[in-house]
Amino acid sequence: MKRIIMMVFRNILLVPYTWIKLCYRAGHVDKYTEEDLYKYIRWIDYHANRGGNVNIEVHGAENLPEEDGFIFFPNHQGLYDVLAIIEAFPRPFSVVAKKDLADIPFLKQIFACMRAYMIDRDDVKQAMQVIIEVSKQVKEGRNYLIFAEGTRSKNGNQVGTFKGGSFKAATKAKCPIVPVALIDSFKPFDTNTTKPVTVQVYFLKPLEYEDYKGMKTTEIAKLVQESIQATINANIESSQDVDMREKTAV
Repeated sequence: MKRIIMMVFRNILLVPYTWIKLCYRAGHVDKYTEEDLYKYIRWIDYHANRGGNVNIEVHGAENLPEEDGFIFFPNHQGLYDVLAIIEAFPRPFSVVAKKDLADIPFLKQIFACMRAYMIDRDDVKQAMQVIIEVSKQVKEGRNYLIFAEGTRSKNGNQVGTFKGGSFKAATKAKCPIVPVALIDSFKPFDTNTTKPVTVQVYFLKPLEYEDYKGMKTTEIAKLVQESIQATINANIESSQDVDMREKTAV
């Protein structure tokens, strides 16, 4: 909460006009192209991050598919996760998010501009319909982000269990699966501090359809989960080694 207040305070001259424009666009998405809406969201995201002492480090951009029509599967650390990927990824994408987030101010407007699908995990029929619609749109060249854990892990950089059902949209679309490892993405909004924080975003090598077409969705989920956790572990250990060498030098 403190960081959100700082983001607003440091951008106080921009907030009223920006908020009005965001709300208008969220309510009239059909008047804008997907590129225009995403460009505006990234502009807001950039200023919010600078004002909130949040730095984004992007790794593995060379792994991203050149053609659109794929699905991101990141680990889910906190409310800030989508905003980290928005700054890290320059091309439009949409989100499949749980319906609980639909009424949170700012996130509500951001998701509307992204034409996100809000999924009710207690309604199997509605959830299946979302999977079908997302798979159709991915085939048509849209990119999506799905949190396979289903909810925030609340364990910092420890990844929760990835659910096989989250990968049904990918298997139906026969599209590339792009694992995304987020490090320290829980710190901006889920810790009570305003100290500078760096969020690391790692785009891992995609799984092409040929790589996973013979696998069960539970097997795909386990593979993606393990690759993300391994990336997080390796880079946390690397950062700790650097800090230790710096302390020793001093």
